[in-house]
Amino acid sequence: MSNYDSLCRQVCGLGAYKAAVIGVDQVVFDPGFRTLCEQNSCGNYGQCWMCPPDAGDIHQLIEQARSYEKILVYQLVGQLEDSYDFEGMMEAARRHGELSLALSKLFAGLPFPRKLQLGAGGCHVCETCAKRTGEPCRHPDLALPSLETYGVDVSALAAASGMKYINGQNTVTYFGALLFCE
Repeated sequence: MSNYDSLCRQVCGLGAYKAAVIGVDQVVFDPGFRTLCEQNSCGNYGQCWMCPPDAGDIHQLIEQARSYEKILVYQLVGQLEDSYDFEGMMEAARRHGELSLALSKLFAGLPFPRKLQLGAGGCHVCETCAKRTGEPCRHPDLALPSLETYGVDVSALAAASGMKYINGQNTVTYFGALLFCE
């Protein structure tokens, strides 16, 4: 598939604010993001199969991501009442999770021999990750690791793909991506 504009329009048609395809060689990877995960500010460290430490060694994940040729980057922008609107942030995160699941179906039908979908934050397929209840992943075919889990510098990714990382006052922006080889 060489018409990336058409693919990006499809992604936006499913609810993304913007979408772009760039080379994986333009992605900035930083193993230091694992340190941020270990600080557990999101509460998912060791509590989600798709998050560290269960997601795997950061250097191996970065090597795996670099083995792809292209990356389709997409973003969802949510409007907030003010910068303290936690409910608005969570609503935008929920919408991004739904978008990522819808895109999983679209991406599954693409003719790329290798592909890897990455989302925002921890995996949100299940309301409560099976890791928290001591069970194996309930949906390994749908489970979605984050860009940060793979060491992606999302701010640099936004710039490389011609998108804004911050989209104005009283907004929250979430990113996802599909890495693929043709």
